[in-house]
Amino acid sequence: MKVSKLLLLHILLLHSIHALYAQDTAKYRPLRDTTFKEDTNWGSMSPSSGFVVAKTPKGSMNISGYALFRYENQVADHPTFQDHLGRTQAIDTRRDLQLHRVLVFMKGFLYDPKFTYNITFWTVLSTQQVNIIGNMGYSFHKRFNLFAGVNGLPGTRSLMNSHPFWLGTDRVMADDFFRPGFTSGVWASGEILPRVFYSAMVGNNLSQLGVNAKQLTRDYAYAATLFWQPTTGEFGPKGAYGDWEYHDKLATRFGTCFTTSVEDRYNQTSEPSPDNTQIKISDSQLLFATGALADTVTLQTAKFNLLTADAGFKYKGIFVQTEFYYRLLNNFTADGPVPLNKIVDKGFYVQAAFYPVKHKWEVYGGTSQIYGQFNRSYEYLVGSNFYPFGNRYLRLNAHVIHVTHAAANSTFGYYVGGQTGMIYSLATALFF
Repeated sequence: MKVSKLLLLHILLLHSIHALYAQDTAKYRPLRDTTFKEDTNWGSMSPSSGFVVAKTPKGSMNISGYALFRYENQVADHPTFQDHLGRTQAIDTRRDLQLHRVLVFMKGFLYDPKFTYNITFWTVLSTQQVNIIGNMGYSFHKRFNLFAGVNGLPGTRSLMNSHPFWLGTDRVMADDFFRPGFTSGVWASGEILPRVFYSAMVGNNLSQLGVNAKQLTRDYAYAATLFWQPTTGEFGPKGAYGDWEYHDKLATRFGTCFTTSVEDRYNQTSEPSPDNTQIKISDSQLLFATGALADTVTLQTAKFNLLTADAGFKYKGIFVQTEFYYRLLNNFTADGPVPLNKIVDKGFYVQAAFYPVKHKWEVYGGTSQIYGQFNRSYEYLVGSNFYPFGNRYLRLNAHVIHVTHAAANSTFGYYVGGQTGMIYSLATALFF
């Protein structure tokens, strides 16, 4: 049964779609950043495309990179919090200076301009993670490009190749809490109707970084997104957050995403929980940690289902975006009795930005809210980006958050689980 379902999905993929990355059609050409004149000669540099180090009829290679240096200070009103079972949990706040993330991209084509590759050296020094990942793909048609390799599951809008063009340097709390992650798999994407795009992926699990092949199960993760850009047919380079492009006509984007996966604890030895899942319940505890749902009981498997809806608008430097989340966790198996058979969590965020000084100074604000089965979390944030060279590829970012009962909990992002209080971040981000 599973084999036939998988074959059917592969057949559907092979007859559907166009690359999200190939929206630059003659009829619906995205606005481009005109700060730099495009130059594809050997040795030239165009930001986000990087330096041209090889260009021949048989292949090409560009090298580009991203680096983020960040100061973060998490100030909790109290050193502990109560989880949903009434137990006292410590809040482990940070105040540090980190060269937080460094990525180096090697990309181009081989043998045929339609056959592309991307090799990425990916490091997060804050978590001591180092990976070499990549993908390869072929552009068959406007409606169908096929890829294989490592990619973000298309389960929320921020996983659709928009990084690093966000307002802050990391995700807001609701997005960080609900989103799936990056995994190995096969995906396709396309413009199935004029100005209507979608992408679909089959991957090994929700998040494969740090997981070896022997730790994987026979279940797959499935994710897909469909989005409509009705007014202009584009939403800026990489679907960026913020209206750097200063759209003369209102740009709009409306989308939805769906993700489903059967996740497993994998019986690893690391405590308090395995490192191959990022599913958290709304009091910030890891779903597969011993005692998360009942004292001394460890969940072995659970089904993850996520449905989202989002809308974005850009006009003359003003940007507004919102995304709504509905997550269902069910089909639990455990080594003891658990007091419930499903967990339902809902949430949303709203972000908005404008430029007091065009292409120099951006101001933004927002909120995200999580209506969890065990806890309500919410935040309010303000921030600012300063672009010293008048282009979007080097920026200085200041970001302030007041969070209440943080549900998200990761060293990667802004948040520590259970915190009520302030979070301050100062960062320099470089992209070339």
